[in-house]
Amino acid sequence: MPQLKNFVAVDWRAGKDKIYFFFKDTNTYSRFDIADNRVIDGHPTTANASNWHGFHPYVKDLRFGFTTTGFKSAEYLGIDSDISWFFYHDGEQPMVCKYDQDADRANSFMPLLKSPWWMLEPYFERIVAGTWRQTALQHYGFEFLLNDGSYLSLDLTSAKHKLFHNEITDDTWPGLEPYKHRIITAVQNDRSLADSYYYIFLTGNQYLRYNLMTFRLLAGPIDVDDVSWPGLLRD
Repeated sequence: MPQLKNFVAVDWRAGKDKIYFFFKDTNTYSRFDIADNRVIDGHPTTANASNWHGFHPYVKDLRFGFTTTGFKSAEYLGIDSDISWFFYHDGEQPMVCKYDQDADRANSFMPLLKSPWWMLEPYFERIVAGTWRQTALQHYGFEFLLNDGSYLSLDLTSAKHKLFHNEITDDTWPGLEPYKHRIITAVQNDRSLADSYYYIFLTGNQYLRYNLMTFRLLAGPIDVDDVSWPGLLRD
């Protein structure tokens, strides 16, 4: 059975919800359609200019990514657009690509320190996953999991941006502590009529299902196989 390792999962909200899995060692990716609950035929396939318009040279250097809808900043004022934020290295430089899902093209490339996410810079090398966790009090709240058993909470809701760095414990992330050193990547399923799920992928071909609204572990670890993630282990 193929071992899932060195990969990044990113959610996609334009059109029907999807999850993209980027396999950095082979410069390939798979598209998982959530409604159909399967990886589409012909995947994994090579990332190139015809499918990742502008971003393809950096797939092998991707660290993490996530999607926002209607994210407002001085640089970007869209209301309804779905944007993938891809965080990657260009040589030694931490970078961010703003990828317009509706237009299906890279919109801009910017150094991390010149992006809306500049506060992440001291932790960039340790971040393995990020997600938008929208609540009533924090419309622009974001969570980041690090590879050292800690996490970041970033609040961009108010003019005074706030960043908190803490350990993953049973108080801060209930249920996650036993697995905090096994995290490879994680991705949000922003379900329209139900709470958002966070799929946290672990070493050993396993994953957790976490509820981002109640902040509770729902299930896992569960084996990644052709029942839980049809087609994901396909060569």
